[in-house]
Amino acid sequence: MSTDNTESTESKCGASTDETTTDADATAETSSKCGASSSDSSSSSSCGASSDEEEVGATVDDFEADPGRLVAVGLGPGQPEGMTAKARSALLEAEHIVGYTTYVELLPDEVTEGAEDIYNTPMCGEVSRTEEAIDRALAGNDVAIIGSGDPNVYALAGLALEIIESKGATASMLDFDVVPGVPAAQSCAARVGAPLVNDTVSISLSDHLTDMPTIESRLHATAKEGFTISIYNPWSRKRRENYQKCCEILLEHRDPETPVGVVHAAGREDEQVEIVELGELPELGETDLVDMTTTLLVGNEDTYVWDDRMVTPRGYETKYDY
Repeated sequence: MSTDNTESTESKCGASTDETTTDADATAETSSKCGASSSDSSSSSSCGASSDEEEVGATVDDFEADPGRLVAVGLGPGQPEGMTAKARSALLEAEHIVGYTTYVELLPDEVTEGAEDIYNTPMCGEVSRTEEAIDRALAGNDVAIIGSGDPNVYALAGLALEIIESKGATASMLDFDVVPGVPAAQSCAARVGAPLVNDTVSISLSDHLTDMPTIESRLHATAKEGFTISIYNPWSRKRRENYQKCCEILLEHRDPETPVGVVHAAGREDEQVEIVELGELPELGETDLVDMTTTLLVGNEDTYVWDDRMVTPRGYETKYDY
């Protein structure tokens, strides 16, 4: 297949667009119905997405239908029972569902069977995937764009609003709504006890949108203070040095005996949970326990382990006798 085979196509929703096909198009699960390019590439950018797909295409003027509705839905930790009732209801009401392939596979059968159409793309198609959802809504459909955890935590709710604005549309026009889900930090904390009941900061190590010097600066500042730390996406093959540097920074500021909750794939079939000491963390980087589905919960100076559970005191003991 030619990598520069570009042809003009008529969207099934009334917006004319140019779609570029590449050798990596075999990884795309479905074709675009609403004017956004559905092609995803496994090369070029640092996260594996081609730079071409990051360009926003159709504007609000390209659609003739009355706008539909767009809702960003958080699935929570993964298993159907971890989804909120409001999230399930929003998905059952949606005509079209758009999401990352792995998240689509987490949907319960009643949702997938009830949807008119499901559009999914591999990792790192965030912009094209979000634009696809918006274009479908501008074309008159009721659309849900999904993500794990919560749409406002390292997710696509903000990106959706940015793209809606860039297209000359408004959130009100699309009746845009956000349905929260249980964030990974909270679902993972529940697996190891009560590590996050005091001040907490979340940091993503494998965020392709943030350079490592900035991440390092945030880690230094956070580790110096008395915060517990939830670390998302700690290890990936392309960014393994981020994990190594993170461990160095944490050990520079925290006692090596500091408890750390390590939760892999919370709520999924391959879930693994361990509580380790901070000094043990570096050696876990090359194991199956730590990857992009893992969340690390680093205790503060008061966090301790009791009865195989992490406990971070809230401060009640200084005011009450118990």
